[in-house]
Amino acid sequence: MSTDLRSAYRTILDDPFPRTLEITLGAQTLRLRKRTWKVPEAGGEVERGLRYGDNPGQPAALYELAESALAVPGAALISPGIGLASSIAEEHILSFGKHPGKTNLTDLDSAVLILRYLAEAPACAIMKHNNPCGVARADDVLTAVRNAYWGDPLAAFGGCVVLNRPLTREAAEFLGEVFIEVIACPDYEEGALAALERKQNLRIFKLPRLGALDALEDLRCLQLTSLLDGGLIVQLSLTNPIKGPGDFLPAVCESKGVTHKAAREPTAQEYRDLVFAWAVEQGVISNSVLFAKNGATVSIGAGGQDRVGVVKQAIAKAFDRERDRLALARHKKLFFELELAAARGQMPRAEVEAIEAEARGRGGDLRGSVLASDAFFPRRDGVDLAIEVGVSALCHPGGSVRDWESIQAVNEADPQVAMVFTGQRAFRH
Repeated sequence: MSTDLRSAYRTILDDPFPRTLEITLGAQTLRLRKRTWKVPEAGGEVERGLRYGDNPGQPAALYELAESALAVPGAALISPGIGLASSIAEEHILSFGKHPGKTNLTDLDSAVLILRYLAEAPACAIMKHNNPCGVARADDVLTAVRNAYWGDPLAAFGGCVVLNRPLTREAAEFLGEVFIEVIACPDYEEGALAALERKQNLRIFKLPRLGALDALEDLRCLQLTSLLDGGLIVQLSLTNPIKGPGDFLPAVCESKGVTHKAAREPTAQEYRDLVFAWAVEQGVISNSVLFAKNGATVSIGAGGQDRVGVVKQAIAKAFDRERDRLALARHKKLFFELELAAARGQMPRAEVEAIEAEARGRGGDLRGSVLASDAFFPRRDGVDLAIEVGVSALCHPGGSVRDWESIQAVNEADPQVAMVFTGQRAFRH
């Protein structure tokens, strides 16, 4: 084991994997080819694949779909020639920065899971470890980038920024002031690349297909999960049926001969935010919930073991990030840095306390937000917590034997909260 710990993160591993890969399913075959790039090294060019896998010391290889004879009744499948993360060639890499690794490309791919449902307007997803830090849709690129970043500026540190529109100079200047590791978009407007030049380790991808993600909206792919004993689980990827307000189902259930129904339907704005929130849920690791408002995520609770736990997590993060937003706007430091400075006598404690009080007064920016949950609520506790912090509408798959409890919770709320069902679970493991 090397004692130079930092060098492990810079080392590009040789991988033992073949140039081609074939997967045969009965009489059907998928053929894939390994993706490598010619990179400058020691005064010349060397052909390299992925830097490494999830961690240093894990060799990895990237394969692109080359031929597919796979057909599944009732499913429209991805075909060769429309790749994104797996089809990156030298001409798409405007800056290698630190050589790309597996996590960079899986973050990019996870962003596509979300952005393919937000193609009608400029949208930005900032990803970290296959989860969104913040996602926003807006009338212009700069607003989308800013709102996505301010959704969670702490988690966005070192993140992967993906857009479905060309990066503008103004948005590039904004990103030039924060630390990110990857940026990918369909193109770069005049002056945008110059604004990013000083970020030496930034990997910059130009992927024209990011501007036409609606072509992937309803396409599915084969997903393979390797088990430690050498086995495989094979499944088709999920698609999102919620494209507009009319795709939601009324929140109605029967229990002990009694019909329970949500008393209030979402408003037009709540529906817009619920459609947006459910699109973002497609790229969040389960168990998860997220709060959204005005076309942007406010807080995301991901990867929990219980539903009320991820609601609590998202609420706590919302208050923490509101403090960070205020601290960064006023002092260009995170809130914990201000607390440390106050403890050391380097700034007045009253300034720190004022930010804390203002963040609490703003309710973590959760008031008037909507909440999306990737699975039904097994009890009303998570719904009650969301109502308590000011959520105005919720969506979840429905189907719990206790759906009546959640419906009862929104009907009892004052002011009354809306609820609709998606009819589809959106687990992602």
